[in-house]
Amino acid sequence: MHVYRTLQPFHAITLDLDNTLYDNYPVINRAEEKSILFLQQYHPALSKIQNRDYYQSRKMLQFIEPNICHDVNYWRWKSLKIILLQSGLTKNEAQLGADYAMEIIIHWRNKIDISLSTHNVLSALSSKWPLIAITNGNANPISCGLQQYFQDVLRAGINGRAKPYKDMYYLASKRFGISCKNILHVGDDLNTDIKGAIHAGMQACWISQYNLNQFYSIDATLLPHLKISKLTSLTYLL
Repeated sequence: MHVYRTLQPFHAITLDLDNTLYDNYPVINRAEEKSILFLQQYHPALSKIQNRDYYQSRKMLQFIEPNICHDVNYWRWKSLKIILLQSGLTKNEAQLGADYAMEIIIHWRNKIDISLSTHNVLSALSSKWPLIAITNGNANPISCGLQQYFQDVLRAGINGRAKPYKDMYYLASKRFGISCKNILHVGDDLNTDIKGAIHAGMQACWISQYNLNQFYSIDATLLPHLKISKLTSLTYLL
């Protein structure tokens, strides 16, 4: 554990999900592979579609509609629909194809193996402090067995703009009934989790377990209060 700022007393914790509580990269890669395989078989015009086609469509859509990134499910669905339309499918075929592909993605992205150590850490933390999950993604804590530890789960799109915007941090403060300065946020991303939490007035803990190459990019004025290399280090705060 590395301390960059003096940690003040806190009475609640907010936690990111993806790449904070588990390694999300293989989960997303598998979900996207399954959806691409489905699309290749869905229509002859899509037999050669690749994942890079999706990312190009996603990038173009964000340029046209910058605010779409606040709802990751809609952003992904619309990006898929655009690809299908551009491939020559009818509007109905494109809509159905995008719907089916999204069902596959949601199914596989929630096939997450949560380690026993993660369960143990969350159980210990939740026995002392109320916890709220704050995520820009679409993981479902119920599906992966994490719901029991959280008082609430806040999602970008449904509960406000994506991190680093302050919306979900302020909402968490309201749900806790606790001032932001008395809340510790734990997350893996310096530019969303840490930047967002500091700007919202929270204290922040950066976990680098699955995101190792970000530290060079952080603004010195936005240093986290703490840096840890693994989730189990949070138990030292008990």
